[in-house]
Amino acid sequence: MADVNDIIHLLRRTEFVARASRVQALQALTIEQAVDDVLDFSLNTTTPPPTLLVDDPKNRGTQRIAMHDWWINTMVSATRPFQEKLTLFWHGHFVSDYSTTERTDLLMQQISLYRSMSIGNFRSFTHAMALNPMMLRYLSGANNVKGSPNENFSRELMELFTLGVGNYTQPDVTAAARAWTGHNLDSTTQTYVFRPTQHDNNNKTFFGTTKNWDGPEIIDEILRDNTAKRAIAARYMSRKLWEFLAYPNPASEILDDLSLLFISNDLELRPLIRAILLRPEFYSLTARQGLVRSPVDWSVALLAHSGLTATQAQIFNWSLQMGQRVMDPPNVAGWENNAYYLTTGSLSGRANVARRVASQLRLNNGFNYLYAMTPAAAVDNVAAFFGVVLADNTRTAITNAYTNERTAVGGSQNTAATNLLVMIMLTGEMNVP
Repeated sequence: MADVNDIIHLLRRTEFVARASRVQALQALTIEQAVDDVLDFSLNTTTPPPTLLVDDPKNRGTQRIAMHDWWINTMVSATRPFQEKLTLFWHGHFVSDYSTTERTDLLMQQISLYRSMSIGNFRSFTHAMALNPMMLRYLSGANNVKGSPNENFSRELMELFTLGVGNYTQPDVTAAARAWTGHNLDSTTQTYVFRPTQHDNNNKTFFGTTKNWDGPEIIDEILRDNTAKRAIAARYMSRKLWEFLAYPNPASEILDDLSLLFISNDLELRPLIRAILLRPEFYSLTARQGLVRSPVDWSVALLAHSGLTATQAQIFNWSLQMGQRVMDPPNVAGWENNAYYLTTGSLSGRANVARRVASQLRLNNGFNYLYAMTPAAAVDNVAAFFGVVLADNTRTAITNAYTNERTAVGGSQNTAATNLLVMIMLTGEMNVP
């Protein structure tokens, strides 16, 4: 039987929140069985709304918000939310954005691809991503033709998607760009098309090998045929997934073990992710305190506990100020983590969402029962509502603030209760996944 605190930690990192029903169900299992349960994506049956898959130039703004809210709500309601959390990871790794293309339908298709391959084979995933219509538009593959090769995709394929800085040269970028010529987009159907007449069939030298390279062969060279580059890619992705799920700067031995396992499983993602979730270091104090909730993670947690929808909480309106709006990564490198979100502006954005959530929860006399409680009991009640356990100093500070506001001359029980909700949502404990 797994330790209940380990189960809670596992769920907060994989399913956004530790729902009581999930904790109870998994607590009866071993930690290995619990991890397998979290990874059982076959239980998810969510289908995107068909109306979002049709491009409507007159209503793209409306479609954009609808898609945003639909995805956030799906993160809340999915039977196994880890699939959505990993889809968010891949959306920030194999990056595309709405602002560049203004095509909600293509973004929805891309996100659906990322969802379906989120724990599949990384090499196959990379192949599919490379020819995805949204990626072809975003990194200029749509117009990459012989005689005028575009290097955007070939550079990011190596720098951000597979190898990292310093593991390729500019001539490698140039050769890869030529290899991808002719792998374009049909502007009418918005689907991938290969145009042989636009493909550079001359020899190119990539990673020291000279031949008539074709685009997909570039991916195979990096992730299968060149063992040195494959090892670099395996370590690069092991680190990135570890830092997304556990904590920054893992020890070398952790990455050694994970990357070797990743390679031995032919770059299958499920065994790698499962291994991460079973490492003892994943359940260490360093891991439990090692991350800051991203704005999306935090927003989903608020919705899960409050029962509100993304639309009711107006998440879209404040997402950019918080520092993370799905479909709009800041650049091709995606979102950073942790301290990236600890700025005055981004925290102000969270405060605006917290106030909105509090106002919605207070409608129809919500939380008026706090008036009959002692201040300390009221604080504990609200903390439990949002699924957090407050540290002693946090609990004391909030209790004192709530007491003072509630008992001040001219003070208002109503205002004090609303502000208590906001304070709990903005605690450090609420902001650690």
